[in-house]
Amino acid sequence: MSEVKVFDATAATELVKELRGTFASGRTRSYEWRVSQLESILKLSADHEEEISDAIHSDLSKPALESIIHEIGMVKNSCKLALKELRRWMTPEKVQTTITTFPSSAEIVPEPLGVVLIISPWNYPFFLSLDPVVGAIAAGNAVVLKPSEISPTTSSLVAKLLVKYLDTSAVKVVEGAVPETSALLEQKWDKIFYTGNGRVGRIVMAAAAKHLTPVVLELGGKSPVVVDSKINLQVACRRIIAGKWGGNNGQACVSPDYIITTKEVAPKLVESLKQELERFYGKNPLESKDLSRIVNANHFDRLTKLLDDDKVSGKIVLGGEKDKSKLQIAPTLLLDVPRDSLIMTEEIFGPLLPIITVDKLEDCFEIVNSVPKPLAAYLFTSNKKLKEQFVACISAGAVVINDTTLHLAVSTLPFGGVGESGMGAYHGKFSFDAFSHKKAVLYRSFAGDVAMRYPPYTPGKLRFLKALLGGGILGLIRALLGWS
Repeated sequence: MSEVKVFDATAATELVKELRGTFASGRTRSYEWRVSQLESILKLSADHEEEISDAIHSDLSKPALESIIHEIGMVKNSCKLALKELRRWMTPEKVQTTITTFPSSAEIVPEPLGVVLIISPWNYPFFLSLDPVVGAIAAGNAVVLKPSEISPTTSSLVAKLLVKYLDTSAVKVVEGAVPETSALLEQKWDKIFYTGNGRVGRIVMAAAAKHLTPVVLELGGKSPVVVDSKINLQVACRRIIAGKWGGNNGQACVSPDYIITTKEVAPKLVESLKQELERFYGKNPLESKDLSRIVNANHFDRLTKLLDDDKVSGKIVLGGEKDKSKLQIAPTLLLDVPRDSLIMTEEIFGPLLPIITVDKLEDCFEIVNSVPKPLAAYLFTSNKKLKEQFVACISAGAVVINDTTLHLAVSTLPFGGVGESGMGAYHGKFSFDAFSHKKAVLYRSFAGDVAMRYPPYTPGKLRFLKALLGGGILGLIRALLGWS
């Protein structure tokens, strides 16, 4: 019987050493290598679409449409964009110089950071594993990907496919759980990119601090949905449902976490949500094939505990049905939930949607701003002034007006958090930038050597250099003529 190879700190050290050798060789820096790897990710996504979708379904019972569009399709789009724009992204950016360094020229040169670690989550196990890898490769880095053990089928498939399709001297996959992740975090990386919860985010950041390693933390938080009156309520409810239950059954970092609306609008909103939920998922949503299951028993129990809290158990106006044997919880609406209840003090990350009612909608600002900054904030309104106030006064990773979660599909927008919802951003060019160092380069010739900068220092030289730093031609002339 063959001995199972243990991945420990020694193995992690060897792995990083090998990748540093590859990076030092310059292999990953060339445009051709980057393109070949991006084309390979595109090919593996197309060749194995059904297999990837089946693996995600095995881990989460995620509907094929969600897997193909929200995961595989998003990775394909990232690859296509990077392939189209890569040469432009890699081109140094010429910048202006000033009279202080005349004659000179300058540019900003994007260079790869080196060897990077990407730790991905279980909820979008293909997209959130491969999308950062696309950015890291586009920027010319060597990469280690640590997929989540909580979605084991997809983790195993990703590991198998990356070995088959990518350059294994520069791109590695390490499977495993806490011991393997801990061994990786002990190493010195040039960047760590982590997607997950704030508790582990703090562990990652503490480990990175020992080596002064920069981090991107893609975390989460309680993303609010504010619903105004005088809107198309049916369209609003459909878009809230699509963002909440149509996005992995609420198990998404940008999922609508709670609704704020007025006491006047609340009954109509609840009724409309009920109608649309029944239209989408039927009278018995536990039998619907269009809803993901809860990922595991631990998360099922955590969500059950939120529902069993005495402060909210009588607030359920729709749903609440559960089937632990199948890890299913029906879409659940809770009305007039107290702000100090358990469900309002932690990210829900599941199919429960509490509704808070206020006397006037402007009260939403105090509620949202009294808790840690969310990854996203959503507002449904036709009121121009309210839109402007919401954008100006709500600090969140992103703000979306009259829809939910769709900002993820806009590659020209940065995706990332602020405060406790994360730091750093990616998607499109922002992914390339996240894994690049912008190196400042100044070019000078031997001409134009100014004796005034050298000792011995004199009052005249001081006058000249002050005028030079001031940047005005007139001031320089006055200094040269000895005029104060």
